[in-house]
Amino acid sequence: MLKTIGIRELKAHLSRVLRDVATGDVYLVTDRHNVVAELRKPDGDAWKMTREERGLAALAAEQHLRVAESAPREYPASTIRVPDGTAQWLIDQERGDERRVR
Repeated sequence: MLKTIGIRELKAHLSRVLRDVATGDVYLVTDRHNVVAELRKPDGDAWKMTREERGLAALAAEQHLRVAESAPREYPASTIRVPDGTAQWLIDQERGDERRVR
Protein backbone atom coordinates (compact mmCIF):
# COMPACT_ATOMS: atom_id res chain seq x y z
CA MET A 1 0.00 0.00 0.00
CA LEU A 2 1.36 3.45 -0.95
CA LYS A 3 1.28 6.02 1.85
CA THR A 4 2.56 9.57 2.27
CA ILE A 5 4.19 10.89 5.44
CA GLY A 6 5.80 14.19 6.39
CA ILE A 7 9.27 14.35 7.89
CA ARG A 8 8.01 15.45 11.32
CA GLU A 9 5.49 12.61 11.48
CA LEU A 10 8.13 10.14 10.24
CA LYS A 11 10.43 11.15 13.09
CA ALA A 12 7.65 10.70 15.62
CA HIS A 13 6.52 7.31 14.29
CA LEU A 14 9.67 5.82 12.78
CA SER A 15 9.34 2.38 14.40
CA ARG A 16 5.76 1.95 13.19
CA VAL A 17 6.63 3.13 9.70
CA LEU A 18 9.57 0.71 9.49
CA ARG A 19 7.31 -2.16 10.59
CA ASP A 20 4.84 -1.19 7.85
CA VAL A 21 7.66 -1.05 5.30
CA ALA A 22 8.89 -4.49 6.38
CA THR A 23 5.43 -5.90 5.59
CA GLY A 24 5.45 -4.36 2.09
CA ASP A 25 4.03 -0.85 2.46
CA VAL A 26 5.72 1.96 0.53
CA TYR A 27 6.00 5.46 2.02
CA LEU A 28 6.64 8.69 0.16
CA VAL A 29 8.38 11.07 2.56
CA THR A 30 7.48 14.73 2.04
CA ASP A 31 9.00 18.04 3.06
CA ARG A 32 6.60 20.95 2.65
CA HIS A 33 4.42 18.83 0.32
CA ASN A 34 7.36 17.90 -1.94
CA VAL A 35 8.37 14.25 -2.11
CA VAL A 36 12.00 13.95 -0.97
CA ALA A 37 12.37 10.22 -0.36
CA GLU A 38 10.75 6.85 -0.81
CA LEU A 39 10.83 4.11 1.81
CA ARG A 40 10.29 0.56 0.61
CA LYS A 41 11.42 -2.94 1.48
CA PRO A 42 14.79 -3.55 -0.19
CA ASP A 43 15.06 -5.80 -3.21
CA GLY A 44 17.50 -8.61 -2.39
CA ASP A 45 19.46 -8.25 -5.64
CA ALA A 46 19.80 -4.49 -5.23
CA TRP A 47 21.92 -4.97 -2.11
CA LYS A 48 24.59 -7.10 -3.78
CA MET A 49 27.39 -4.57 -4.00
CA THR A 50 30.91 -5.07 -5.25
CA ARG A 51 33.88 -4.22 -3.06
CA GLU A 52 34.41 -1.04 -5.08
CA GLU A 53 30.76 -0.01 -4.71
CA ARG A 54 30.93 -0.54 -0.93
CA GLY A 55 34.08 1.60 -0.81
CA LEU A 56 32.45 4.38 -2.81
CA ALA A 57 29.34 4.21 -0.62
CA ALA A 58 31.52 4.54 2.50
CA LEU A 59 33.31 7.57 1.02
CA ALA A 60 29.97 9.14 0.14
CA ALA A 61 28.65 8.52 3.66
CA GLU A 62 31.72 10.28 5.06
CA GLN A 63 31.13 13.14 2.57
CA HIS A 64 34.49 12.68 0.86
CA LEU A 65 32.69 12.47 -2.47
CA ARG A 66 29.26 13.27 -3.81
CA VAL A 67 27.27 10.65 -5.67
CA ALA A 68 25.79 11.72 -9.00
CA GLU A 69 22.08 12.36 -8.82
CA SER A 70 21.35 10.77 -12.17
CA ALA A 71 23.13 9.26 -15.11
CA PRO A 72 24.26 11.72 -17.76
CA ARG A 73 21.74 12.05 -20.55
CA GLU A 74 22.83 10.67 -23.89
CA TYR A 75 22.38 13.13 -26.73
CA PRO A 76 21.74 11.83 -30.24
CA ALA A 77 24.37 12.55 -32.86
CA SER A 78 23.65 15.68 -34.85
CA THR A 79 22.39 15.26 -38.38
CA ILE A 80 23.91 18.61 -39.38
CA ARG A 81 27.00 18.19 -41.57
CA VAL A 82 29.49 20.94 -42.50
CA PRO A 83 32.64 20.82 -44.61
CA ASP A 84 35.92 19.83 -42.93
CA GLY A 85 37.77 22.84 -41.54
CA THR A 86 34.62 24.87 -40.80
CA ALA A 87 35.28 25.00 -37.07
CA GLN A 88 38.86 26.25 -37.58
CA TRP A 89 37.64 28.82 -40.11
CA LEU A 90 35.04 30.11 -37.63
CA ILE A 91 37.68 30.34 -34.87
CA ASP A 92 40.02 32.26 -37.20
CA GLN A 93 37.20 34.63 -38.11
CA GLU A 94 36.39 35.23 -34.46
CA ARG A 95 40.04 36.00 -33.71
CA GLY A 96 40.28 38.32 -36.69
CA ASP A 97 42.88 36.16 -38.41
CA GLU A 98 41.96 36.83 -42.03
CA ARG A 99 45.15 35.33 -43.43
CA ARG A 100 43.54 31.92 -43.43
CA VAL A 101 41.44 31.42 -46.50
CA ARG A 102 38.67 28.91 -46.61
